[in-house]
Amino acid sequence: MKRQHSVPIQLIRSLLIAPRKRAVDLEAVCAQARLEHWLDLINIDDDNTRFPLEELGVFLITLWRYMEDEAGGFLSHRLKLGTFSMMCHALISAPNLRRGLLRSARYIALLTDDLRLTLEEEGDEARFVFAWDNPLGEDEVFFITSMFVIWIRLSCWMIDRPMLLDRVDFQFDEPSYSDEFSLMFPCALNFGAERNVFAFNKRMLGLPIKQDPHTLVNFLSHAPQSLLTQFRADDSVTAQVKRLLIDAYAKSSTLSFDDTSGHLNTTTHTLRRRLKEEGHSFQEIKDSVRRERAFLLLKTSDISVNQLSELLGFSEPAAFIRAFKKWSGQSPTAFRSPKSESH
Repeated sequence: MKRQHSVPIQLIRSLLIAPRKRAVDLEAVCAQARLEHWLDLINIDDDNTRFPLEELGVFLITLWRYMEDEAGGFLSHRLKLGTFSMMCHALISAPNLRRGLLRSARYIALLTDDLRLTLEEEGDEARFVFAWDNPLGEDEVFFITSMFVIWIRLSCWMIDRPMLLDRVDFQFDEPSYSDEFSLMFPCALNFGAERNVFAFNKRMLGLPIKQDPHTLVNFLSHAPQSLLTQFRADDSVTAQVKRLLIDAYAKSSTLSFDDTSGHLNTTTHTLRRRLKEEGHSFQEIKDSVRRERAFLLLKTSDISVNQLSELLGFSEPAAFIRAFKKWSGQSPTAFRSPKSESH
C-alpha cells in the first residue's frame, strides 16, 4: 500500500485512544461504516500495518456521528455535529485570511475552554498557535496533527492556493514514524517544542478569501472528514520545490532555479508558470527555507553570523543581517539564546 494513500497504524492507535477511553463500541462503529475488517486491523500488533485514506474518511465521519462529537472524544465536552459547518459559514465572509483565522479562534473559544487558538504576528512571520489542555492526559499525536491538517487545508481552500509553511512545532516528542510528517508538512519540523504552532509568511494573511457561499456548499458536503484524509503527502509544486531546497540546505548546499527545474524534470519556464499558478515564486520559497534554516542554526549551534551568511548564500553578512531583521524583527545576535551569545 502506497504511503501517500495511506496512514500508519500508530496514527490510528492515537485516534482511537479517546473513543476507547470513553467506552465507545468500536465494533458497532466499524459495522455502521461497513469496515468490519478494521476490527482485526486496529488490534494487530504490527507497526508496519497501514490504513487506506479513503477508509479513514469513512471511519471518521461514522465515529463522530456515533459519538455525536466532532472532536472524537478528545475534549471535555462534545463538539456537536455541525460545529465545523457553522464555523465555516462564519469564516466565508471574512475579507482575508487574517480575519478568517481570527474568526475561527473566536468561534472555538465560544465552544470549549480546552482548546485555545491564537494568531501571532512578528516581523515577516505569522504563527497560529494551538493550546490544548489534553483533559484525558493521553497520547496527543492524532488530535494535534489533525488540528494542524484541518486548519492548514482549510486555509489553503479559503485563499485557493497552497500554503507556504515555514515550520510546524509539536509539543509531543518525536514519534517513531516522524518521517510521515515530513510528507504532510513540507517545512521545518520541531518536536518536543514549547507550543503547538504552524508558522508561515505574514504576507499570506492579507490574501483575500476566494470562496463564497456557493462554493462552501460543495466544500461542506465532503468536510471535515475530507480534510482529515489529507494526511497524505503535499504534492503541490510549491511543496516539491521546498523539499528539494530543504534537503540541499541540510547538506550545506544550494540549488539554483535551473538546478531545481532539472531535479523536477521540467523546464524553467514551466516551473515558473506552475509556481505562479499556485501563487508563489522560487525566491519566496527560497527565502522561507533560508529563514527557518537560520532560525534553527542560531538556536542550536555555535555557527557565527558570517559563516551562516555564507552557508545560506548571501552576498555578504550585512545583507543577511538586514534580511534576518525583516524576517524576525530582531538581529541574529538578539535572536540567539543567552548560551549561544556567549560564544
